Amino acid sequence: YQNESASFKKAGKAFFSIHMATNTPADEAAAYARIKQFIYEQWDSTVVPMLCEYIKIPNQSPDYDVEWATNGLIEQAMNLIVDWVKRQPVKGMTVTLLEDRGHRTPFLLVEVDSTIPAAQDPGHTVLMYGHMDKQPPLLPWAEGLGPYTPVIRDGRLYGRGGADDGYAIFASILSIIGLQRENIPHPRIAITIEADEESGSNNLDHWIGQVQSRLGDVRLVICLDSGALSYDCIWNTTSLRGVLNGELKAEVMYEAMHSGIGGGVVPDTTRVLRSLLARIEDVDTGKVLIPELHCDIPPSVVENFQCLNALGPEFMAQYPFLPGIQLPEKSNADHALDNYWRPSLTVTGAEGLPPCSRAGNVLRQSTTFKLSFRAAPKADVKAAAAKIAARLTENPPYNARVTWSGEHVGEGWAAPPLLPWIDQTLRESSLEAFGKSFGEVGLGGSIPFMAMLGRMFKEAQFLVTGVLGPSSNAHGPNEFLDIMFGKRVNYCVTRVLGGFAKAAVRK
Repeated sequence: YQNESASFKKAGKAFFSIHMATNTPADEAAAYARIKQFIYEQWDSTVVPMLCEYIKIPNQSPDYDVEWATNGLIEQAMNLIVDWVKRQPVKGMTVTLLEDRGHRTPFLLVEVDSTIPAAQDPGHTVLMYGHMDKQPPLLPWAEGLGPYTPVIRDGRLYGRGGADDGYAIFASILSIIGLQRENIPHPRIAITIEADEESGSNNLDHWIGQVQSRLGDVRLVICLDSGALSYDCIWNTTSLRGVLNGELKAEVMYEAMHSGIGGGVVPDTTRVLRSLLARIEDVDTGKVLIPELHCDIPPSVVENFQCLNALGPEFMAQYPFLPGIQLPEKSNADHALDNYWRPSLTVTGAEGLPPCSRAGNVLRQSTTFKLSFRAAPKADVKAAAAKIAARLTENPPYNARVTWSGEHVGEGWAAPPLLPWIDQTLRESSLEAFGKSFGEVGLGGSIPFMAMLGRMFKEAQFLVTGVLGPSSNAHGPNEFLDIMFGKRVNYCVTRVLGGFAKAAVRK
């Protein structure tokens, strides 16, 4: 890999060794200090080099690569991960790769036995989640950077998929090794890595159904596919918006014609679409006009988000606005509520429109917009889907032929309140790693897995975190992973695993 940082001039192959120790409460702090040092060192010597190899593979998610089932790229990336996992000296580990080649993307399940003394072990499972498929490259990248060319620059690893979400499996295994080295008990752990999250996790229900009996009694879910509002603490995502996508097509003629002949008589199909969009979105404010996409915002959420005002201009700096762009005057907390708890609409694609360089004076026979709705975390997305379909297609302007198709629906999610033990552990670990307590935040995007797990494991706690911090630009040009931030988040996750076991033993 290309390396532009002096501290990474040489990346040798490193293999973990288990050092078992006997710990008492008196030396637990010292043990965790050694774990932190171990994690930081292993990121430099092993995790970052492995991520560089992973970044080189253009394993795009199935929605973006029609040849995914035959070109072997997803298989290559998954094999890279599986081979690495099998080499790690994790006590009590079972590695299972589930495949249905040509039909479904692969699914990795790693099970690790509990090390809690049998007489004190309640038999609960921690479920850890990540994915390994990637979004398309979305060019251009900055000079010297590229989606499949790993580059380390100023402590950041650039390349598609390192932060979203290739690091997850490496960090998960490293946390377990760190605890086992110091003989700090951990619960039974099940790590799942899927391969089509970026396409809506279409195969996840199937694979979870295949392994559900092996997951056990899940009482904590750790998802490593989220992000952070700053790099100075670990952030826990407490809500995710739902998603509803579809294609809206308007047709008025069976063939295109000269605009000089038809213009003024034949309605332009984009005008038809604009009129239809006005039924579902206020063009001046961006407010979505479908009540079913909204939900009541809990007062505790509104109160918690007030802390975001302390970030000042840093909060809005994550958005790459052009100079002079003006938004309505709102506090950081209000902007956050708009992104995390209120619905929005984006036109993400179009068909029927030629490039400007080849656009003649022609009235086109049809135009299609791809629409992406983000729904409030507790919205009834299925009910909203029916309302949207009706509002977009009933009584269209000019009696144009309007169709709504390709609909995809994903539920939102809101986490239950944190139990005292995990709240305390997150505070302590964030102070140890960052010198600052943890933060809570919502996420304007979707992780379909979370809604499904929320239904399956109603007694589970959730830690939804990740390394996608300000300007890391997941899915966009110049995507990067801040290496030091990754190390610190990894350590905090390790402390949570140890804290789970400690809380279970106390019971």
